[in-house]
Amino acid sequence: MTTVRTKAGAITFGLIGYLFLVEIVSGILQGYYVPLISDLVKYLQIRDADFNWFEAAQLLLSALVVPILAKLGDMFGHKRILLVSTVLTAGASWALVLADNFTTFLIAWALQGFYVVWLPLEVALIFDRGRRTGRGASQTRRAAGFLVVALEAGAIVGALLGGRVFGWFGENVPLTLAIPAIAVTLVFFAVLFGVPESTPLPGRRLDVVGFSLLTIGLLLITSGLTFLRLNGLEAWWVYILIVLGLLVFVPFGLYELKQDDPAIDLRVLRQPNMWPVQLTAGLIGISLLGAQAPLSAYAGTDRANGYGLGLDSGDRSTLIGVYLISMIGGALLFPLVSRWLSPRVALIIAAFLVATGYLLFVPFHLETWEVFLNMFIAGIGSGALVGAMPAAAAAAAPRGQTGIAAALTNTTKTIGGSFASAIFGIVLAMGVLTAATTTASSLSGYLTVWIICGVGALVAAVLLFFVPKLAFADVADELPSGATASVRELP
Repeated sequence: MTTVRTKAGAITFGLIGYLFLVEIVSGILQGYYVPLISDLVKYLQIRDADFNWFEAAQLLLSALVVPILAKLGDMFGHKRILLVSTVLTAGASWALVLADNFTTFLIAWALQGFYVVWLPLEVALIFDRGRRTGRGASQTRRAAGFLVVALEAGAIVGALLGGRVFGWFGENVPLTLAIPAIAVTLVFFAVLFGVPESTPLPGRRLDVVGFSLLTIGLLLITSGLTFLRLNGLEAWWVYILIVLGLLVFVPFGLYELKQDDPAIDLRVLRQPNMWPVQLTAGLIGISLLGAQAPLSAYAGTDRANGYGLGLDSGDRSTLIGVYLISMIGGALLFPLVSRWLSPRVALIIAAFLVATGYLLFVPFHLETWEVFLNMFIAGIGSGALVGAMPAAAAAAAPRGQTGIAAALTNTTKTIGGSFASAIFGIVLAMGVLTAATTTASSLSGYLTVWIICGVGALVAAVLLFFVPKLAFADVADELPSGATASVRELP
């Protein structure tokens, strides 16, 4: 199948603009509720610790549904499934407005996690569009960088708006929660009228048995990690859940290798331009999803302990803002560095930046400027990787599997983050008794967190050296002069 180089296949500014709006809303959903947590706890008449169940439920649901929705996007069109996930997210967002007790709020909060599939579906849409020009890989990297800019900008806007809107509405919780619900509802129409559909391959089928086994395995592992965080290391039964989850992948792998159209093509997954990317997503998820709460807690720790910055909530917000801005910078720089050097080298540099930022915390953590600098360095690398990983996975996947490949980076990132949250929560809790104040964790606990984050990113950087040098390049760039570009198809 010859690559078509026509304007009809080009990635247009309009397409990116509409998807930009989607990711702004995604960022708002991630940032808007953070300053409202203490007020939501009072509104629902629950304990502070109970809010952990909301986050755990949403992470669990996203890990389970993202691969399935992405596969459905490969089968029936990525725009169609993007619309479905937007409807589900909007419905859950409006349910939060009406929820007035722990159970209904928990269910609605978990279902709102359908928005996590937006970025993988958008990357698949963009790559499908750009594939026809022979420049799909580079165009997707650039577009993914802009989408990450929108995501982080939306998170900043959401974090700034949440508390302020709460005050403007006289501390009325339902009215405050209606704002993100309205935003998600409006973005549905942006997708409906502004985003063109991708071209799915005909004759596909949903591997129900494969996805059932995958769901069981992920459910056991992620729930085990969640219960480990909530119950501590002494809860022996959580280890049984995790081991059982890992064992499920044995029959899953054997079954998938026999399928013509599997839920996850393990033959593609074991290719040298794919498995390092997926493992990198999991390892980077340790710091992306697991380290932000410990860092915020450290920044607010009283200096009477001999460590910590003693920052108030406003200064801690500034620290988070610096991190998010550095992520925006990393997302914009990645496609430029990829073009200057190569996508593989750019990925390696980004992973090394994350490792450097967190390992610098070990000797340099007592001064405010040191913490800000470390976070800025780690943020540049993290911002580059957030958009680069799904784009790289899409570029490495055969036609008809771009959605599921991009989505798997999200799933492995979620598992890495769940693992980190469980371990970090236990490590920091164990150090409370050794601190000078009754609520602060020990310095050794924070050092452990930073070392795990840094070493995880360092391992990811090393794994990326196993990626072929020309991986993730454009089809047109890989071919000798005069050769005909082709698109791989499923058997």
